[in-house]
Amino acid sequence: MNINRRTTVLTLLGLSSTLAFRGAGAAAAAPAPVPSARRTAEAGVELPRPAGRYAVGTQTLHLSDHRRRDPWVPSAPRELMVSVHYPAHAGSSAPAAYTTEEEARLLLEARGLAGVVSAATVSGVRTHARVDARPVYGRFPLVLLSPGFSMPRSTLTTLADDLASRGYVVAAVDHAHESVGTAFPGGRVLTCLACERVATDVERAQVAAGRAQDLSFVIDWLTTLRAPSRTIQGRTSFPFALMVDPRRTGVAGHSIGGAAAAAVMQRDRRVRAGVNLDGNFFAPLAGSGPGGRPFMMMGASATHSPASPGSDWREAWTRLDGWKRWLTVAGAEHFTFTDLPVLADRLGLSDPAAPLSGERAWQLTRDYTAAFFDTHLRGMARPLLDGPTADRPEVSFPRL
Repeated sequence: MNINRRTTVLTLLGLSSTLAFRGAGAAAAAPAPVPSARRTAEAGVELPRPAGRYAVGTQTLHLSDHRRRDPWVPSAPRELMVSVHYPAHAGSSAPAAYTTEEEARLLLEARGLAGVVSAATVSGVRTHARVDARPVYGRFPLVLLSPGFSMPRSTLTTLADDLASRGYVVAAVDHAHESVGTAFPGGRVLTCLACERVATDVERAQVAAGRAQDLSFVIDWLTTLRAPSRTIQGRTSFPFALMVDPRRTGVAGHSIGGAAAAAVMQRDRRVRAGVNLDGNFFAPLAGSGPGGRPFMMMGASATHSPASPGSDWREAWTRLDGWKRWLTVAGAEHFTFTDLPVLADRLGLSDPAAPLSGERAWQLTRDYTAAFFDTHLRGMARPLLDGPTADRPEVSFPRL
């Protein structure tokens, strides 16, 4: 099987996928060998190490909202899979898996990488969270993460672990039937029924609105003190309400997850701050948008600069009446703000012609997202958000 390296990397990043709601093409470079999955597996693949002072624990929750029907399968209640990452004591519990092997297989197949990278290699990526690690004492801000349309929550693992290491409880949410593959209890793997039915901005706005309801339900669950309940694989959940400070809740999302972050702020006053990572809003923000609460938009300069055709950020910007920032990243692509570029680098699929390396993409996403939540959920001064800096020349603050 002859694979062009540039095409392979662009496929891994999802840039040619219609599921991302944006296409991008690139001229082919000369063929180059792709590292074998066997060699990659032997070398081992590890996510970037979190920058905070805490060790990270994680639990996976299966939540069902019996008050709502699933929009894609109306005969069933709305179900969610949620990975909760939290500050923990260092210990000897097992590291969390990146994905199941079947989830990895479906993701690779959707990206056109079946037979190029093995599912075992991707599912075996080493994370920095430990399953059921003992939480540290204290009350921490809560941040929810919503992935891009068709993407599983695992693609935001590095961001979740990093925020948890800095002193946040982080809930990464998989919305049923909206990713290429999500494992649910009972051996079920739900695929992307929504991908077959969503084609217009009106329908995408409906997806974002549905996700906003999902996120409010997760906030309910994590902030309500209840008896410990069984999660998946027979484990017992922690009483996360004892760890979470419900007065300090934020949401960030990539792509349509960013639209969901804005949507949940319009319906749920508990959400104090929101971040949209390279996603259109798909529907005009109502009234004053988040109602004076802080909101940050961070995206690729090629597609989310003020003059970019197809972007609805300029209109959204006029609706934001509180603290706000519009950041653009030169050399970024749509999936720059997820794990995919750094994984591509570490799998040996890096593209020498790519303007922004996976490592740099991760650093910028981490630094600005953490600075935003530190500022607005923890009251910490973060001058990084005041304007351009010499050590991060890729990031611009457009003037409107």
